[in-house]
Parts: sequence; structure tokens; C-alpha cells
Amino acid sequence: MRRIALTIALAAALAPVITSAGAPPAPADFARFADSVLADAVQPDAPGVAVLVMRGDEVLYRGARGEADVDANVPLKPGDRFRIGSVTKQIAAAGLLKLVEAGKVSLNDPLSKYLPDYPDGARITIEQLLNHTSGVKSYTDMPGVMEGPIQRDLTTAQLVDYFKGETPEFAPGEGWKYNNSGYVLVGAVIEAASGRPWHEYLEEALFKPLGMNDTGYGHDPAVVARQVKGYSTDGKGPAPAKPLSMTQPHAAGALVSSVDDLARWNRALHEGEVLKSDTYTRMITPTGKATEPGYGYGITAAKVRGARVLEHGGGIFGFTSHLAYVPGPDISVAVLHNSNSPTPGKDPGSLARRLTAAALGEPYPEIKPVAVDAALLKQYEGVYQVDKDATRTLRLVNGKLTGQRTGGARSDLVPISEDTFVYPDGFNRFQIQRDAAGKVTGMRFWANGEGEGAVATRTDEPLPVEPTAMQLPREALQRLTGVYATKGMEFDITLDGETLKGQIKGQPYGVPLVATSPTRFTAESVGAELTFAPESGPAQTVTLRQGGNTLEFERVPAAK
Repeated sequence: MRRIALTIALAAALAPVITSAGAPPAPADFARFADSVLADAVQPDAPGVAVLVMRGDEVLYRGARGEADVDANVPLKPGDRFRIGSVTKQIAAAGLLKLVEAGKVSLNDPLSKYLPDYPDGARITIEQLLNHTSGVKSYTDMPGVMEGPIQRDLTTAQLVDYFKGETPEFAPGEGWKYNNSGYVLVGAVIEAASGRPWHEYLEEALFKPLGMNDTGYGHDPAVVARQVKGYSTDGKGPAPAKPLSMTQPHAAGALVSSVDDLARWNRALHEGEVLKSDTYTRMITPTGKATEPGYGYGITAAKVRGARVLEHGGGIFGFTSHLAYVPGPDISVAVLHNSNSPTPGKDPGSLARRLTAAALGEPYPEIKPVAVDAALLKQYEGVYQVDKDATRTLRLVNGKLTGQRTGGARSDLVPISEDTFVYPDGFNRFQIQRDAAGKVTGMRFWANGEGEGAVATRTDEPLPVEPTAMQLPREALQRLTGVYATKGMEFDITLDGETLKGQIKGQPYGVPLVATSPTRFTAESVGAELTFAPESGPAQTVTLRQGGNTLEFERVPAAK
């Protein structure tokens, strides 16, 4: 399941890559490359990663690194089973589409046909549940739900009752917002139309026919007994994942699987074994308000090295996942990780992108840092206009060039030539541009290293003045602590020794906050700024500015 969150920005080392490009790699070459990627991404005594990459029927790589059980020092194996989180959504969507093909459901049916008492259910269609255009509020965004309430065992009816009274995000079909409640309702429709629990229906309709013997419902004790342990982090190292009842992720994220089964699923779905051609086309084709985000039914469309990739990621307590498929060359990539706190740039999505590019024969270039004179780096400092709403600031800090987009976190940049720099994720890069006289005029930026790049023009604006940190007495920090809430999110402000920390509920640990005044703080690691009010007495509100967005949180009264 996915939640709005403060992202903890960590530096990511850059993995080696296949040196040749243009031709699909031989399995032996690819295996050496994939081994090096995993070795770079995963410590042998930490939560692990399992990977399977296939080209048609050919296995290019099947491997694992890290631990299935950190405390017991049990190595992870490629065939181990993990919670797959929101990768569940495309499987549930396909299951519902099987009912559409059987004439038991229509995508244009109103939700009220299956759940007669659901508020505004007559205006919400089945298709809108599948592509996140229903406007239904995600129960995982409701204040407090990711703490104690998420641990309760609930029936489908009880779970639907929990969120059905929430105010919609928008009128059905009038917007797009990723949400988990919509797929709980997908599961409820499956149950109403099939007469069986949603997971039992998927077992009979999909898993058994396809031989997916590693895949099952995460609340089933027999399934749980076969899965690896899941981890988070306490900011110091691996820690057991927070508890939750797997009844609650439901058809939005409650399945357990292996890389073997997911690769088997990928090929079956995308090669016509699961759905009829026209049904499959509808599943992978974004429409209406889902067109801009590129979301079909449990599947998003992306580009890797110019190739169309059909994919979905997942994140749930203790686990993260990514499943990708490239039509044409028939490349399938499954990456599973038994931690919900992956290092950015080494998370399953990033690993899948790197492996997909290499399997296509178009690996991302090997990153070989070069030394660049500080005087030359100084010439690049400035404010570059990205678009009418955003700038990118280059600043020399301790001899290193750094980049920071409006509202974003500052990143150390890796020089790969005198004028070309790569971000820590190893994908985003830019090249400085000069005029005929040699004056720096702008940069060309390649998001994810793709396409022709976009030009950002250097402005005459001076570098923004950096706020000066100040030390506040403990009592000045103590008055700010507490729980604040807004729009389905809770923000916990705590005092750890003499350090104030902020943590969106559900995230693994708090982000240090640095005071620049008695009421203003920065969280540089995530590019955020916080303002508390009033200036005296217990703070009642906190304003969070991050990534060009502003959120106003209000203090939640302490329980009596």
C-alpha cells in the first residue's frame, strides 16, 4: 500500500553496469552484472532482495542476497515468499475482469449494484474503482489508522464500514488519486459477484490454473508460515516491522508471493493466458482522468531507455516490491525486498529499472566519477529556471556541487565529466550549457536518463540565503511536541534528547528538525520547512512546506 510521506533521503552508491550496449546481453554476462548490482545494493547481513529476470522463456538471472531472518542469520533464497503489497492490485483487477468476461460484472455497473448501501454508490462505476478515479477516500490516509486500528482483524463488510462515511476526495470521474479503499471495494465486488471470499476466488480463478503455488492470502496461517520476516528501521539498523492485520490490506495489498510466481504471472497476463485481447487492452490503457498519471487497472505505463514498460510497485509493513514487463522483447523483472525502508536508489523500483535497461541491451552508463576543479564548479553555481513554478539551485558546499529543486531536498552531485553530473540515484543527470563566449547559460536535464532532456535557463537571481541554525532551550522545543493532523495524515513531533524530530505516521523513523527561529525549522534531508504557531504556549498548528506543496496541520487534543 502506498501513503503520502516524508521521504528519507539517503546517499546511494552507484552500481556497475554492462559495458556493451545495443544488443541484448548473453545470460552469463547479465548474471555477472546482476550479481554486482545486488552486491552493491544489499549488505549480506541485512534484510535481503530476491530477483528474477527473464527474456521470454529464458532465465537471465535468478538470485538473492541478504537475510531472510536477520536475528537467526538465515540467508535469503531466490524462491522465498514475501508480502507483495500493491502488486496485489493488478492481480485483483485481473480477477475482476475475469468476472466481466463471464458476464457477471460490467465495468459500467454502479457500485450500488453490489453494495446497495454504499454512499453515492449509484454514481461510482466499477471502472472508476480500478483506475483510482472514484474519489473514494483511502482508508490508509485516515488519521490514526496506521497505528492501532490497522492491527484489527476485520471482515470485508467491517472494513468497508470503516471508511464509507468519509468525505470523498472529488466527484466520481472528476479526478485521479491513488487510493487503497477503491481496491478494497474491488475485493467486495468480487465477493458479491462470485459468492466467495475475494482471495479464495483468486486462488481458483488464477493461482491454481497458472501453477502459482507460492502465492496466497497473507492472513492465512499456512501462507504466513512460509514467508520471510519483514523489517523496517529504527534509524540505527533493521527492526521488526510494525504489526498489522493482513485482513486490512485486502485486495489492495494482502497477497504473498515469490519472484518465480510473479514472473509466471507477468508472462501469463501479458501474453494472453489470463484475459481476452480486448479485455487486456482495456486493462493496460489509461482513460479519462487516469490518462495523465498513466494508470490502467493496477498497472502503470512507464519508459525505460525508450521502451514501454508495464509495471507496478508495492510497499507494506516490512516489505517492498516491484514487477515490470516489457512488451515486444518479452522481458519480465520481479524484485522483492523484506524491508519497507529501502535505501533510495537501491529500492526495488530502482533495481528493476537498472535491470530492465540492461536486459534491453541499453544499460545505464557506468558511473565513473572524475575530479573537477573547485574554481570550475564555482562557475556553475546559480539558480536555473526549470519552469514557471520551479527552479534548480546549484551550490558549492564543502568543495562539492549540490543540486536542489524548489521544495526538494539537497543532493550531492557526482561529476562524470567537467560539465556533466549525475544524481545519487544514478539515473537523473544534467549537462551544463555555455554560449559561444564560454558563459554558463543553463543546463540540459535528463529525468531518469531518458529522452532528449529539458533545458533550464540560468537566471540572474542570487543564490538563496541559507537560514542560520540556532540552538533553542529544551522548554522551547517541548512546547512544540505532540500529534498534529490534516487531510488523513498525522504528523508526530517528538523530542529525542535535545533534537526535535518530525514523523508522518506510518513512516519508520523521525526526521531531525533544525531551528532557524523559535517557530521555524528545516528538515534539510527531505527539503521541508516547518512553521509552528502561536509563538508562545503549546503550539496549535504546524505548516509543512515541501516540494512546492503546503499542508496545514492542527494539534490533536491529547486523549483524556
